[in-house]
Amino acid sequence: MAGSVSAQQPDPTVREDQITVHGSVPADLTGLAEGPEIEGLISARNGSQLQITDADGAPTLVNLSEATEVKGKGGFLGLGRTALGASSLLNGLPVTVKTVQWNDGLVASRVTLKNNDLATAAMIRTGTAQRFAEHDVAIADNAAATEALRGRMGDIDKYNIKNTTNVYFDTGKWQLSSQAEQELCATAQEANAMDNALLLVVGYTDSVGDEDYNQTLSERRAGRVVNFLQQKCNWAPYRMLTPTGMAESDPLADNETPTGRAQNRRVSVNILVSKAIDGL
Repeated sequence: MAGSVSAQQPDPTVREDQITVHGSVPADLTGLAEGPEIEGLISARNGSQLQITDADGAPTLVNLSEATEVKGKGGFLGLGRTALGASSLLNGLPVTVKTVQWNDGLVASRVTLKNNDLATAAMIRTGTAQRFAEHDVAIADNAAATEALRGRMGDIDKYNIKNTTNVYFDTGKWQLSSQAEQELCATAQEANAMDNALLLVVGYTDSVGDEDYNQTLSERRAGRVVNFLQQKCNWAPYRMLTPTGMAESDPLADNETPTGRAQNRRVSVNILVSKAIDGL
């Protein structure tokens, strides 16, 4: 990691509602002295302030400004390099942050997503102490499990896909069939037998309907699958990547035929293992 992250380091167990901002963050960063470049995970957020925790567990507070640029890179799920909104900065997201110095603290001049897409980048989103606190679960046990998983991840944005299960949906629907439910629990059981396996859930639609409708539909399908995996198949939330809806992108078959459209109305459940630890 380039630069120091010693400035303004809080308790790593800080909750979102414990972060405070002192003074108004400047909208113009011109002329401010360059600060360190910080690489790590977003471990808490409150409005215009982020906590970034590096690989050694050291946290640094960084302010967001109207002048902060948020950039993403294309890759795994086809997200092109683009400017993103600050709302894309999710808990658990690996980022690289260029900073400037301000008011005894740091302001982000640019935030770049470390991973190739938001779905993969948000791998540890539900594994932060903040998320565990919000859901009143067993913080100590789950946090320990998550930290053990993190500790063996040498390169979290490079995975081996061990298996992919597709479950299918009726037109315009997101209800799971009994067959889909059986296949999902079988997939969870298969993944649970693998050390350090994660699940990436991605929803899709066919080409029927407008873009906004299909985006919402694909997200609902992915969300329904995630809920079922966690509630009925006992898959731990901290081993789940943030679900993603891809609408009619990446079709498996030709949308010009009924058979093809049926294959495209799906949710893909991918079993992933980091290449850095696969086979250990």
